Amino acid sequence: MEHHADHESIPELINPIGMDGIEFIEFTTSRPQALGEVLERMGFRPVARHRSREVELYRQGSMNIVINSQPADLPRTVSPVEHPIISAMAFRVRDAEAAFQRAKDLGCWDVPPRAQALELNIPGIHGVGESLIYFVDRYDEFSIFDIDFRTIPGVERHPPAINNLSFFGVVQYVGVERAEDWVEFYRQIFGFTRIPDNVRYGIMPRGVLLQSPCRSFFLQLIEPEGAAQFAAMEENLQRIGLGTPDVFGTAAELEKRGIEFLSTERVRTTERGALTTALLGGVMFELVHTSPDTQATKS
Repeated sequence: MEHHADHESIPELINPIGMDGIEFIEFTTSRPQALGEVLERMGFRPVARHRSREVELYRQGSMNIVINSQPADLPRTVSPVEHPIISAMAFRVRDAEAAFQRAKDLGCWDVPPRAQALELNIPGIHGVGESLIYFVDRYDEFSIFDIDFRTIPGVERHPPAINNLSFFGVVQYVGVERAEDWVEFYRQIFGFTRIPDNVRYGIMPRGVLLQSPCRSFFLQLIEPEGAAQFAAMEENLQRIGLGTPDVFGTAAELEKRGIEFLSTERVRTTERGALTTALLGGVMFELVHTSPDTQATKS
């Protein structure tokens, strides 16, 4: 994509909070073991457990996924139910408190602190639906997981990724004619930029594509079409996109591990991407082909 500026030359104002990728994505469910089995088939490994909450960390390469089965203790947040729900995203930023204060100043609803003694307070705001967005500035030498989590004895703390899998982004379902409102939200608060409609990745071309200011991942905003426009659909974070330089090879490896991919007239595995069948009532992962010019493989 030649129209992208070099990462080092991007002016500071284009990245107002010093964003540097995704630190973790969180699922909430009352059946953490069932989701854990799905994540293991996807190549993730359980590596740590939270010191005081029912939260477990799964990791693969540069990707962290958290499973939260702690009963909800805040209003407007996800309560654990049987089918897993993407309940939070955590963005890496230069200064978490400054990013949090900026978001509040721009009108975002903050999340009250819940940290117990000797635990980190991770500042956050309310996102789409009942989801949360956290700001994390400890991710280099010492991460939030080094402080708030206990490593599971005998496990590899940094298991390698299958075929260099990495976070490509997150798909968000929005209401009818609501995409532009969310484009403005992500632009103002975080500095996301809209990708031209003629630039597409993967096999699911619908929706509005936003690129993070750090050029390392994307958000895809999808409005309902057809009869779905008249249904009572809730806005939510719907699925995770995983980037890989070899879609066919990665899909074949995951199929060996028990993951099935959709193969219909409209959706099938190609060199551009693939989409898993729905698991546990709706959990889906999307594979997206990445290459150096995608600039979405940065960890």
